[in-house]
Amino acid sequence: MFNTRPRGSIGRRTILGSALGAAAVLLAGKLEAGAESGAPRTVAARRRFFGDDLVDDAGQVRADRVALSWVGCTTYALAIGGSVLLLDAWVPRITSSGYVPATPQDLADLAPAAILIGHGHFDHAGDAGRIAQACGAVVYGTAEHCANIRAQVSDPTFETVALGSELTVPGERHDFTVGAVEVTAVRHLHSAPTAPDRSSSPFFPVPELCTIVKHPPTLEGVLENLPRLGDAEGGSLLYQLRVPGFALAWHDSAGPLTEKAPGVFDVLAGLPPTDVQIGAVQGLNQITNGMRDPRTYIEALAPSVFVPSHHDNWLPGLTASAATYDTPLHSEFARLPASSRPELRLMHDPSDYLNPSRLTFAV
Repeated sequence: MFNTRPRGSIGRRTILGSALGAAAVLLAGKLEAGAESGAPRTVAARRRFFGDDLVDDAGQVRADRVALSWVGCTTYALAIGGSVLLLDAWVPRITSSGYVPATPQDLADLAPAAILIGHGHFDHAGDAGRIAQACGAVVYGTAEHCANIRAQVSDPTFETVALGSELTVPGERHDFTVGAVEVTAVRHLHSAPTAPDRSSSPFFPVPELCTIVKHPPTLEGVLENLPRLGDAEGGSLLYQLRVPGFALAWHDSAGPLTEKAPGVFDVLAGLPPTDVQIGAVQGLNQITNGMRDPRTYIEALAPSVFVPSHHDNWLPGLTASAATYDTPLHSEFARLPASSRPELRLMHDPSDYLNPSRLTFAV
């Protein structure tokens, strides 16, 4: 069917999206500004997220350690190379409140230098605008991510850096630095269903509703998140972050590169050796192909340690606890040659939220 709408006209979805975006700006309260390195609030937040031994009295983080705190879904607070960054920027609270023991204000209090966005869906970028506005973090993502995040607040004063756009060819890379950290962003694909692969085992966990009972949603959480539900993907980016002696790869989705963009595997394999990979394992292809797509990313990056993500019960009723992924992940890892099989560092919700002891590494 052809699109017969006149060029330049505005469709109903565009109008609806604009209205929802405007409503989100009005409904989401402004975060408290002023947190900066050395401020008591920031010192306290950094010690809570990274541990007392990694943060001095001035709030500086040790450059000889890399530490991550999981904040639900695929959002992580990261201390690396003496800098603090956010990987994605959203605290789950739309259907449950308090399951993740953190708030957007807590993330702003960390005073991150930068926010790296993997893709633009609400569960990855929904709090980025308010956090960046409060602390002045630079937001990195595609042009669409940056535009949508700036539209999350009424008076954006923070800087954004566009790394291509949603039209960028998969496999294209962008190199930049944040402080002493070298960063490479690679365009890849969001998860998507494909025809069953005979070598794969379909998997879908039974939804768990217990979290809603124990942590019921709040009106504030619903009002802040509901208008963001229609936010577009805007393209997907995988990041590798490097300091001397250590490389971290992080991606908040795992797409069907095998069928749709196999050339990306070569780009990933051509990156410097990866020590730790944090990768999404929950995805739209798990119903037919299980953990196959996450495994193909592992095969390309060849990390020493793999940490599963985007597998917690952040949307009770549709998701389940991370522990339900343990068996299919172990089964999928058994397909990897023993000589190149990384350590599988399992993360379970809610015990591993804000638990940097699980993900602290010496460099």
